[in-house]
Amino acid sequence: MLQVSVEIALICEMLKSASTPAHAADFPALYSNKQRTQCILFCATEIIRMNCLVRFPPLISFFLLCCGLASCYRDGITRQVAARVLSMHGPVVFGIDEQTDFRPVTPESRIHDGDIVRTSDGALLNLALIPAALTQMSNNSEIKVEELRISKDGNETGDGMRGRSARIRLSGGKITVLFSQRGKSASQFAISAPQAAITADSDCLFRIQSDGTTTRLTCVRGKVRASRRAQPPVEIGAGYSQQWPSVRPEPIAAADDAAAQIDIVDSLEIGNQLRELQSGWQDRRSF
Repeated sequence: MLQVSVEIALICEMLKSASTPAHAADFPALYSNKQRTQCILFCATEIIRMNCLVRFPPLISFFLLCCGLASCYRDGITRQVAARVLSMHGPVVFGIDEQTDFRPVTPESRIHDGDIVRTSDGALLNLALIPAALTQMSNNSEIKVEELRISKDGNETGDGMRGRSARIRLSGGKITVLFSQRGKSASQFAISAPQAAITADSDCLFRIQSDGTTTRLTCVRGKVRASRRAQPPVEIGAGYSQQWPSVRPEPIAAADDAAAQIDIVDSLEIGNQLRELQSGWQDRRSF
């Protein structure tokens, strides 16, 4: 801390003398994230206190940059990411919304915001939308990736992860989702389906399928929240299923629904496959 104080004092003397140009871009190399925020705010305060904005008009730009950098380091940086292909079988294509020339999905494909992904008859696709959200698209299914984001603490690349979020739209077909919170960062996953909106923010495994007229959600592990139009959200726990539209507003136990029982058995197997695929990808990445 003494070293930081000395550096701040030198910067302030530099501002007083205006004999040496101030390079804001050099700050990240001098300080840690917390220290650089303190330094930037201190310098901005000193600029105001010494009335430097009047005495040295060029420092106005530097002052504004300090404010911007301080906000950036305090609030973190949010950026788009791409979904990663874990494995695939059969013909799968993807393309931009309203674009007719869809391209085949390959193991090297990167799927971004706005992309539509389609699996054909007999095909399937395993995707890592974000590290916390893994999904398997069954055959004859279509999703649209609406948003994939990560937030980091400033420009840190190590343990500076603050949160991850994914938002997709299921147009039709069937997907199985394995969602897990990773480390201390907060993650959230949202799915829009024809008759319902589903949100997951804690560890869970679930399946959602729709034929455009009917949508069914089966929760295998953990819990998810689902809502339909203006209705309040319903919490669906492990071993329960919900269908829209339905004469029963509350979830029903899978023990009373043969289709939900099949969903649970299949989803457990797919969940294990997704974990193995994610683990294998991480092992390959370490080399």
